[in-house]
Amino acid sequence: MLDREGFRPNVGIILLNANNQVWWGKRVREHSWQFPQGGIKYGESPEQAMFRELEEETGLLPEHVKIIGRTRDWLRYEVPDHFIKREIRGHYRGQKQIWFLLRMVGRDCDVNLRASNHPEFDAWRWHEYWVPLDVVIEFKRGVYQLALQELSRYIHRSDNSGGTRHRSPRNVGKAAEKNIEAPTIEQEEHK
Repeated sequence: MLDREGFRPNVGIILLNANNQVWWGKRVREHSWQFPQGGIKYGESPEQAMFRELEEETGLLPEHVKIIGRTRDWLRYEVPDHFIKREIRGHYRGQKQIWFLLRMVGRDCDVNLRASNHPEFDAWRWHEYWVPLDVVIEFKRGVYQLALQELSRYIHRSDNSGGTRHRSPRNVGKAAEKNIEAPTIEQEEHK
């Protein structure tokens, strides 16, 4: 499902633990790491898609998490041509995403990367909040930066988790000012 401009609706998930560290997954059979994300199916709300993707990719259920916040608007990015299948080039431009910030209220042992028949990740770990900006594949950095920056405002007034306060990196403000729409898609064409 593409919009008139060729963007596929999608959700991104930033999952926090009690220490405000973010869940970071390693793509199956690849050396790339990313946040959980995936497409919104026809008739689904962004929140419904987020819970479906969360379960498919991490095995976590709604009772394992609490929604803290979400981005106000879509964050759009274009996908480099070499990541787009030839048959859809010219129609598909990229993705538009609503990002959700979740607090894990379950336990680490609730994560099950084999919850679906088509696992997305084969390993996972917790990272400090801003670390993904330094280690995510370059074409995803702009959208990650915008999502992390916008959603960081919820961390300090969230559900008394006792987590530590995080400072944003120096270059985040510059990217937000420029309204960067850098790509952020899996290393396959799209989900």
